[in-house]
Amino acid sequence: MVMSLHLRQQQQPQPPPPPSVDPYPLSPRAAVYGMPQRPMSSFLLGRAGLLAVLSVLVLLGVFLPWSGPMAALFSSSSSSHLGAAHGSLSRWKDYTLAQAATFAARNGTVVVCAVSRPYLPFLNNWLISVARQKRQDQVIVIAEDYATLYEVNRRWPGHAVLVPPATDSQTAHKFGSQGFFNFTSRRPRHLLHILELGYSVMYNDVDMVWLSDPFPYLKGKHDVYFTDDMAAVKPLNHPHDLPPPGKKGRTYICSCMIFLRPTRGSKEVMRSWIEELQNQPWSVKRKSNDQPAFNWALNKTAGQVDLYLLPQAAFPSGGLYFKNESWVKETKGMNVIIHNNYITGFDKKIKRFKDYGLWLVDDHSHESPLGQI
Repeated sequence: MVMSLHLRQQQQPQPPPPPSVDPYPLSPRAAVYGMPQRPMSSFLLGRAGLLAVLSVLVLLGVFLPWSGPMAALFSSSSSSHLGAAHGSLSRWKDYTLAQAATFAARNGTVVVCAVSRPYLPFLNNWLISVARQKRQDQVIVIAEDYATLYEVNRRWPGHAVLVPPATDSQTAHKFGSQGFFNFTSRRPRHLLHILELGYSVMYNDVDMVWLSDPFPYLKGKHDVYFTDDMAAVKPLNHPHDLPPPGKKGRTYICSCMIFLRPTRGSKEVMRSWIEELQNQPWSVKRKSNDQPAFNWALNKTAGQVDLYLLPQAAFPSGGLYFKNESWVKETKGMNVIIHNNYITGFDKKIKRFKDYGLWLVDDHSHESPLGQI
């Protein structure tokens, strides 16, 4: 009997195995209508799916980087009220040179100028020439007054910064005046700060015009690059060493066009320049400016620093370019940056630029990132 029961239990049919789980089950809606459902992986691998995913990634890549602290600086106010507009601009008051350098640097390099409000037309003229060489994105405008800071950043956000204290915004300081000295004597401090941040920097005065890109002329890995301010003609293959001193016991290098790499040597020159300016303050009798101090700094550090004189044909002084027609003809096509010096006065500089076809703002303001000022 026991054996019979045991055999009966063995002979009972076993329950069927559970159905295999469908890895892509139909959704209730698909099951009702008898429609097969496409797996999600097939969608993602399809053309439409890939395009959708790529679109999302692109949108994230564009908008996420601006979600940090810098986004507040570059956002525009939606209010048209004058007070709200002023508040929107005043956010630039706390914008720092370090932030501006981070924003503008390309390949570790920035292009810097310093401007007060009366010289905005010259800034615009210079910017047009820089933009033609595709270098405008590297520009930092060091504003000497809040009016300039707000105006430039309203038109071209992020490219202007003010390093306190601000100066008088209404005065176009004449060469040799105390205001001009105070304005230009801040230059080496700005440049030293940028060098200490780790950037290479080209400095230009805004009474210059670029005819071609100057960067290919910055050959080698020298510390400091500069131009001769003399009008005497040099051979086309002249040496690139610091020239010998002149009658006053120092050289006549221009402090208006300088390129510096972030090296120990370039920083030493800037510190020496600052020290020389402190030792040679402006006075009614001397009416000094920043350039003699720059030359003394170069002369005193020449044995310790790698200096490079840029070619005269590419970077002539105004005393040569505007006053030596035969030389201009001989060097046609070689000129890179034209400096409108050897002349003083706001209106006189504009007239000279116009006479030589170098005043660009009247007909080409649309090429400037600032537009028409």
